Amino acid sequence: MENAMTAGAADEEEADTFILWVLIWSELAAFGILIAAFLVASLIAADDFAVARLHLKPAIAAFNTLVLLTSGWQAAVAAGKGASVARRRRALVLAALLGFAFVAIKIYEYGTEIRFAGEVAFHSFFELYFLLTGFHLVHVGFVAIVLLVVAWNPRRANVDLVTTLWHVIDLVWIVMFPILYLV
Repeated sequence: MENAMTAGAADEEEADTFILWVLIWSELAAFGILIAAFLVASLIAADDFAVARLHLKPAIAAFNTLVLLTSGWQAAVAAGKGASVARRRRALVLAALLGFAFVAIKIYEYGTEIRFAGEVAFHSFFELYFLLTGFHLVHVGFVAIVLLVVAWNPRRANVDLVTTLWHVIDLVWIVMFPILYLV
């Protein structure tokens, strides 16, 4: 009887892991398509994109990158093998709060950039920029909420799943940041 219960739990964990990886690969594909569209458009309208980039705030984005990576570090602390329930909970809450800080900083950054989006020469750049970063922003905000939900009851399997997803969101931003702000 005990072996059947253990086998059932293992099958359930494998199903959860499979669904997580399907989600991760679908997210990476979606972001990959958006990034590819941005790169193609930047080749087609190189001069307009170069001038439009001058209206971005790379210093704010760099600081926000540090905020997000610090959040990822807290997620890693929560997922640590020796982490107590209290430590997992505290690290997940910190990761979520830093995720919300990322959202707030990004919204502030949008406020400094939105006035340039209406200029005809910059339309393609800002349309793709806001689509790409906005899609990422929604993911950060949503998964930050999920981090708080998991912090309420930080079972090991749930912590592993949500922190893996959080690290994928970090990875996407690490790829996006230089493409949007530094190229």
